[in-house]
Amino acid sequence: MNAPQIPAPSKTVSQPPIRRFARFGSFEVDFRERKLAKAGIRIRLQEQPFRILALLLEHPGDLVTREQIRSQVWPKDLFVDFDAALNTAVGKLRAALSDSADNPRFLETVPRRGYRFVAPVGWLPEVEAPIATAHPVPTAHPRMRVYRYAALLLACAALGGFWYFRSAAPKITPEDTIVLADFVNTTGDAAFDDALKTALRLSLEQSPFFKVLSDSAIARTLQQMTRPAGTQLTAEVTRELCQRAGSKAYLAGSIGTLGSQYVLELKAVNCRNGDILAEEQSVADSKEHVLDALGTAASKARRELGESLASVQKFDVPLVRATTPSLEALKVYSLGVKAFKERGPLESLPYFQRAVQLDHDFAVCHRVLGAVYSSLGQQDRASEYYTRAFQLQDHVTEWEKLLIAADYYLYVTGELDKATDANERWIELYPRLAGPLEDLAVVYGLQGQYEKAGETTRRALGLAPSYGSYGNLAMYEISLQRLDSAKRVIEEAQGKKMDGSPFHATLYGLAFLQGDSAAMAAQQKWFAGRPEEHMGLALASDTEAYRGHLSVSRELTTRAAASAVRADSKESGAVWLANAALTNAAVGSSAEARQTAEKALKLALTSRGIEAEAALAFAIAGDASRAESLSQDLDKRFPLDTQIQSLWLPAIRTQLAMSGKNTAYMLNDPQNVSPIEYGGMLFTNNPTCLYPTYVRGNAYLAAGRGKEAAAEFQKILDHNGLVWNCWTGALAHLGAARANALQATTSQATEADAARARARSAYNDFLTLWKDADSNIPILKQAKAEYAKLH
Repeated sequence: MNAPQIPAPSKTVSQPPIRRFARFGSFEVDFRERKLAKAGIRIRLQEQPFRILALLLEHPGDLVTREQIRSQVWPKDLFVDFDAALNTAVGKLRAALSDSADNPRFLETVPRRGYRFVAPVGWLPEVEAPIATAHPVPTAHPRMRVYRYAALLLACAALGGFWYFRSAAPKITPEDTIVLADFVNTTGDAAFDDALKTALRLSLEQSPFFKVLSDSAIARTLQQMTRPAGTQLTAEVTRELCQRAGSKAYLAGSIGTLGSQYVLELKAVNCRNGDILAEEQSVADSKEHVLDALGTAASKARRELGESLASVQKFDVPLVRATTPSLEALKVYSLGVKAFKERGPLESLPYFQRAVQLDHDFAVCHRVLGAVYSSLGQQDRASEYYTRAFQLQDHVTEWEKLLIAADYYLYVTGELDKATDANERWIELYPRLAGPLEDLAVVYGLQGQYEKAGETTRRALGLAPSYGSYGNLAMYEISLQRLDSAKRVIEEAQGKKMDGSPFHATLYGLAFLQGDSAAMAAQQKWFAGRPEEHMGLALASDTEAYRGHLSVSRELTTRAAASAVRADSKESGAVWLANAALTNAAVGSSAEARQTAEKALKLALTSRGIEAEAALAFAIAGDASRAESLSQDLDKRFPLDTQIQSLWLPAIRTQLAMSGKNTAYMLNDPQNVSPIEYGGMLFTNNPTCLYPTYVRGNAYLAAGRGKEAAAEFQKILDHNGLVWNCWTGALAHLGAARANALQATTSQATEADAARARARSAYNDFLTLWKDADSNIPILKQAKAEYAKLH
């Protein structure tokens, strides 16, 4: 039975069959474009056998040596077992010509030298003959000589089932990108809309050979074509998009019905010349088996487009297992992806949540939900979905498995070394993907390695420019004090029509560092009225606290927390409250600090970031029992978390040791100084407030070691690109003043005078910064008294 075909829309059927000419050497061969008549099975003579046949035809009657075959048939940079490959190719050629080594009808083997035709072969400029009736006969009769060439070629076509010769057509290489067109759905069943394209993308992404053009690149290219982002990618639109994006080919899919069966077809088309590079069909007996049929067709297309059989076999998880057996869940998931691209993460949440309700084991969707919540600053909820995805990693492709592992170690267990290993393994298997480079850069940033983070992000941008990479790179540049470079990064992204709250938070930070009040106000205006308005309010609150306007800061924090709760982002609201608790504790408003910390915990009790900030706030505010209880819980729940164990717990314990006058712990705990102390935090607008550094500076002050204390506070002052408008940046001036004043009392003569001068300068810097601060702040009263005493 012939394989069923899906008629292409508006195709003219009255025209004669198209003929194509495949040029090889000095001759041209005419092949029919459509399948030859036998059954519906397409058996093709592969490239190397046909090249050998062509080489023999170019040297009729002469010996074609093995070296000639090697140099002209196998590329120099292709490393194969030549003898084995040659024997295989000649065997396939003989099978196509009904020839054999024991009883040669056409080819003669000259041992260890090469091959030639058994009988003389003449040249034929052009032959018109019925393909199906070609029966070559081994004879050297003069009248048959002119037909020998035609007979051999026609036999090759007829017996090998050649569709048309493709050796001259460009194939997909690992350096090329392909574009996915929208599926043509003629079944009338809306369940297939978007779902099949999503499944096909997931199927192709598991291959390390193919690079599929990203959704963000498609959106940018559509803008260049003056088309809206949601334009349907028909074959015509996709071909133009493919050309503009510099891609090699596009892959078009269709699904139709034949009786009770579903027929799927995939067609890979060279977007430059329209040549068909691969075409596969598969049939599903029922709707439940459509994904199986699509996966089968995708695997065959991958092989036909140039991926090795070994690679296809290794990276070929069945689509039902890699996605979901529920077409309804897959369709809703696809709508979520579309909503995320067009309207942002908040709008996509209902779709992804519905998809996992329809299929609780939909691992890919659980991971995406984790990523969405993480992007919204809700790390606690993100952790739940990342954990579930990790538990279901046997249900995904190798590509997704590595991504899930990297996210799990980063966001759930906090093991930065394992997150690094997972991303490096991901990069090793999929070197042409930007995603693992982006994620690895984030890990570097959390480790305080901003140079490496920036370099890695630039590599990712070179592969696939994305909104996330631009936002992260700008943050890394600010962290390295490269303010002008950070601004250029954001301008470049916005020039490509990328925008979002992280960009505007970074622009606010830039404006703050440059003292540009008008630019800060402009960014505040951008946040107003948006779902992310709480981020803008939190930034303004931090700025007011930095300047000593504590009453205004508290009011803005209250508004920010309420706005976050309204936007279904309770954890973000808790972050703003926890930051305020730390501010109040640091300036001496202990009762306010304890109350605000409790409010933060009520909003997000299980969040590690909130618990860590609250524990430190209680410790600074003098509530040792509450701080100790929270720190023990953190230690128990996150025993492997790099930042909890290396940064937060040492800072909390050091602060508690100061309250208990335990000088030995303060100065001798080996964890006090960590190589990742400059590492970023996942739950603040700015990269980091350097809380552990600030606490350690105060510990040295308490121990009477002014020189060491001054060095710690100076770290904060020297890294304002990390700290931005965090309160530590303001109080570091006071810390430096106190440290130098202490040095002045413990030093002699000239050295003491120099320290006293540095102390006066630092006190002056702080009091100038807080010249119009709230007058009732305890630490401000202390600073004024200390400054007066120093004079």
